[in-house]
Amino acid sequence: MTSSAMDLPFSFQHMSLPGGVRAAMLRNPAKIALRHRQREVTYAELIECIDRVCAGLLEDIGLEHGQHAAIVSANSIEFLEIVLGASQAGIGTATINPRLSAPEIVAIADDARARVLFVDAASAAALEGARFATVQRIFTIGDDYQQWRDANAPLARVPTVEEWDTFTIPYTSGTTGQPKGVLVPHRSRVISLYAMAVEYGCFGPDDRFLAIAPMCHGAGMIFALAPVFFGGYAEIMDKFDPEAVVRKFRDEQITGFFGVPTHFHAIFGLDQALLDEYRSDTLHTIISNAAPLPQVMKEKIIGHFGQILHETYGSTEASIVTNLRPADQLRKTACVGQPFPGTRVEIRRPDGSECNPEEIGELFSTSSCLFNGYWQKPEQTAEAFDDGWVTVGDLAMKDTEGHIYIVDRIKDMVISGGINIYPREIEETLLQHPQIADAAVIGVPDDKWGETLRAFIVTTPGADLTGEAIMAFCEDRIASMKIPKDYAFIEALPRNASGKVLKTELRTL
Repeated sequence: MTSSAMDLPFSFQHMSLPGGVRAAMLRNPAKIALRHRQREVTYAELIECIDRVCAGLLEDIGLEHGQHAAIVSANSIEFLEIVLGASQAGIGTATINPRLSAPEIVAIADDARARVLFVDAASAAALEGARFATVQRIFTIGDDYQQWRDANAPLARVPTVEEWDTFTIPYTSGTTGQPKGVLVPHRSRVISLYAMAVEYGCFGPDDRFLAIAPMCHGAGMIFALAPVFFGGYAEIMDKFDPEAVVRKFRDEQITGFFGVPTHFHAIFGLDQALLDEYRSDTLHTIISNAAPLPQVMKEKIIGHFGQILHETYGSTEASIVTNLRPADQLRKTACVGQPFPGTRVEIRRPDGSECNPEEIGELFSTSSCLFNGYWQKPEQTAEAFDDGWVTVGDLAMKDTEGHIYIVDRIKDMVISGGINIYPREIEETLLQHPQIADAAVIGVPDDKWGETLRAFIVTTPGADLTGEAIMAFCEDRIASMKIPKDYAFIEALPRNASGKVLKTELRTL
């Protein structure tokens, strides 16, 4: 008789994010788990809040296992309470970027079929009067949310959640410009956390992590959760202030920090005297992700903080993929390191065969950290998977020591300030302008943001159009971060025989 999942005992425990936090609570209920501004919560208080959110969603609102919620908010302890509480109830939460415009937020909440929406005060004001297709209840984080949460008594028994169930649904756009909900299961993120703890060495019970990246994104969420999953401490910041960050490094005895290149650019824009004044003796891990870190910035980080820098490559779909360790930062230029424990990476030619060292191809990875697919998008899911391997269209190469280098992005994605921006969505908005006949958007290198947007515009005959007028046109249609600030007016876009715009040529203009 062969062993199978059906042979497992009834008491089999699935991996889950709230389950891990509960286990950490049982080790030390009175320990402070999280701090945001003036609010601190112990592990016992955090679990009680999670349990009350879980009970409220199931019993008060009447949601069922497998249904969805949504949240539009800046970072806060409440953000984690809501997401963890919902996932404990078997309800996946669409984590929506609060910087999006009201129509974009409504479209994502509707696409996710969210039944309940949690918003911070700023988002509540922006969404006033908005009409949602499936949302039945809206709670504003603050007194409104707190009163509802505290009115719910925890359930006598925590619901059973399977590790393949959806934890969160972060949204990312694709080549069509339409947002796609990435179904992230508990299993993926729990295994990612263990791999991160091994690789970074900064998520033990004695560690103190500073979480500043937006939790609406995959990286921001996972780096905020990692410390409390393992029984440590996390301080949450909802607004990036470089001086406040370096002060906290020292005053709060922070041991680990995750940032994107824009954060590091701002930190090293401070006076050297201030950097020296708040030099930390406890910080032993710095992690960079989401966009390539320029080599000159790596040298600044290492020169000031020492050899404690990790540069990680990954995606929402594949989670963490590779990491360049501190000892290799100055030895391997423009490199993203080697695969995480439990992860395999292949660089493939268009015919599917594996590339030789130093040969450029498309990067595929496989691990136990992959996503479950795109919500309601079977065709795009099929495109992302190849027999258990996932690709997001990045071009890469591998050197003779097995280190990976990201060369380009097949899908022309632009990463500005750690945020993924997709040109086609912007191009479609530009083409709504009556005086724009054709348009293309590319990313151009920028020392501060990593990349910024440049739009190439072909106007209609006799049009009198300026970049300022185009930006004003876009303001109510797309988020401000997606509006190009640099415009080039040309007679025609270069295209190939099939009509595809040759963006490689635009990059030379």
